Amino acid sequence: MKIEHIALWVRDLERVRTFYETYFEVTSNEKYRNVAKGFSSYFLTFPDGGSRLEIMQMPSIPDTKNDALSQFMGLIHFAISVGSKDAVDALTQRLRAEGYAVVGEPRYTGDGYYESVVLDPEENRIEITA
Repeated sequence: MKIEHIALWVRDLERVRTFYETYFEVTSNEKYRNVAKGFSSYFLTFPDGGSRLEIMQMPSIPDTKNDALSQFMGLIHFAISVGSKDAVDALTQRLRAEGYAVVGEPRYTGDGYYESVVLDPEENRIEITA
C-alpha cells in the first residue's frame, strides 16, 4: 500500500500550483472544473511519479481556524524529500530569499532526519527532507 495523494483546499489555485511547480518540480494535469458546484482542482505529480498532491478550490469552503505556527490535531504537515542535506539547505535558503516563511531551520532531528519546515503560500506546513 501507499499514499496515492494528499488533498489541500486552497484560496488561490493558480498561485499554489505555481509554487509547487517552481520549488518542488511537480507537473500539473489540466484544470478540472465542476461548474455546477463551483469546484476546481489540479493534481500535481512529483518527479518520482508515485505520489501526488491535489489542490482544490471552491468558494463555499470556509477558512481554517488553525494557526499555521501552532500544532493542532489532524494533519499538520507533509514531507517532501529533495534527496540530500545540501538540497534541503539550498531550497530552504531559496524559499527564504523569495519571501516564504521558514518556521523550522534545517537540522537533524532526534530520529535522524535532516529537515527544514516552510510554509507554502497558504501557510500549509511542508517538511523539506534529505
